[in-house]
Amino acid sequence: MTTAAKTPAANSPTAAAGESRTEHGVGVGVGTRAAAAATASTNPGSTGAAPEQTLAELSEGQVLARIFPRLPDAATQLLGPGDDAAVLRAPDGRFVVTTDMMIQGPDFRMAWSTPHDLGWKAAATNLSDVAAMGARPTALVVAIAAPPSTPISVIEGIADGLRDCCEALAPGCGVVGGDLSASDALTLAVTAFGDLEGREPVLRSGARPGDVVALAGGLGEAGAGLELLFRHGVDANGVPDAALASAVREQYPVEVGAQLAPSPPIDLGPAAAIAGATAMMDLSDGLFIDAGRLAKASGVGIDFAADALGDSIGLALGGGEDHGLLATFPADAVVPEGFRVIGTATDAAGAVLVDGRTHEQGGWDPYRGWDGALG
Repeated sequence: MTTAAKTPAANSPTAAAGESRTEHGVGVGVGTRAAAAATASTNPGSTGAAPEQTLAELSEGQVLARIFPRLPDAATQLLGPGDDAAVLRAPDGRFVVTTDMMIQGPDFRMAWSTPHDLGWKAAATNLSDVAAMGARPTALVVAIAAPPSTPISVIEGIADGLRDCCEALAPGCGVVGGDLSASDALTLAVTAFGDLEGREPVLRSGARPGDVVALAGGLGEAGAGLELLFRHGVDANGVPDAALASAVREQYPVEVGAQLAPSPPIDLGPAAAIAGATAMMDLSDGLFIDAGRLAKASGVGIDFAADALGDSIGLALGGGEDHGLLATFPADAVVPEGFRVIGTATDAAGAVLVDGRTHEQGGWDPYRGWDGALG
């Protein structure tokens, strides 16, 4: 699940003015110019530049005409956007399916993220969930709800981010449909599909005592990036500031980039499955929380080696949003290149330890970690 800027919406998203309809597989909330004026103060794309066309000023067809050319086709697609539903090939006879939401406020701040960042991250977090099952991502369906005052360039930027992420991390995966609507807070919901290519899915429940615990991807950088943004990317009143955030990103590109536009090791999901991974999952909410979920599902304990967790054990265990792959392998297995061993599975069911000792729990809980601000 996504765990981004954890501090969102004091106001629950509500339906905006206008009639909602669905045509040709893509729905759109038809807002009025009056609705746009009423929500102008919450325009997520406002930059102070000359006014540009907003969603309220465009027809559904005009919006789609700006989006579709920017989106990648899926290699498995038999019928893409334009009908009531897409049609995909399923060579394996099975689909891996996952979904994830990003909501302005709890999951991202418009002052910190570019539209391209949002599209990229919305794709990346779903691709990672597919990879964690040992599958190869094949297609995305994307729903976007936005204030009617949103400039069309914001939606175009999101589409560009979706395309670039798919092309970079999961070539052959494309966007095959979706939905558009209106809301008070910008919201992205992505459903991803994957192909197991004849393999069995890798579940959370297969680890056994004696397995090695291995990680692919970064650990703690995204959490560090979020801390930096909350510390230095806000004004004197604690409000997210775009200029300050840009300066933070320039100074700490690795950490802030890991938070705003992560690059999960998608190819290593199928590689782990081929190598005999006994269990695997995506790291979204922090290593401590997610390892606990795997341990509980498998009926094992997990003991991490402190020297494998980096300089900040607190961030490594509780930072969240790393979107790496946590996997277990038999002790005699060859761990795939790109994974590094960070611990072992034990017979202490459900326990998560560091060098045999308990550690304070950290991580992200969407119902406790958001302060109600939109940003």
